Amino acid sequence: MSALSDREGGRASGRAVEGGAPDSSRAVYVISVAAELAGVHPQTLRIYERRGLLDPSRTRGGSRRFSERDLDRLRRIQELTAEGCNLEGVRQVLELEAEVARLRAALARARAEAREAIESTHRQYRRDLVPLSQSPVPYANTRGTPRRR
Repeated sequence: MSALSDREGGRASGRAVEGGAPDSSRAVYVISVAAELAGVHPQTLRIYERRGLLDPSRTRGGSRRFSERDLDRLRRIQELTAEGCNLEGVRQVLELEAEVARLRAALARARAEAREAIESTHRQYRRDLVPLSQSPVPYANTRGTPRRR
């Protein structure tokens, strides 16, 4: 199955992916529906796409299809423009947010690897330790001289 939508008559199919939750990356909304859901004009979506702020999927016929992830990004664009950012500023903010997310994921992976390395080292220490007999060993005079008291 392709990334193309399962749309009939402009309505989303409402299908869920195997886990039961909807797939946020599945492109199902045509431009008019996406614009209505976001509260913007379809031309605004075209402008955002030309400026590189949105990257909707395309059908074989060339029609745009927007996913929930695209709509979330569009909402973030609207928040930033409402705060006074121009479109170039929005693009830069979105790039920085994406970079921060990538770096956080890399840091989480590095931390997990470090934890595993530490645990592995500790497990190795436990294997390398030799048990010490705790029973008392009486003193034995091996030189043949009596012990002084």
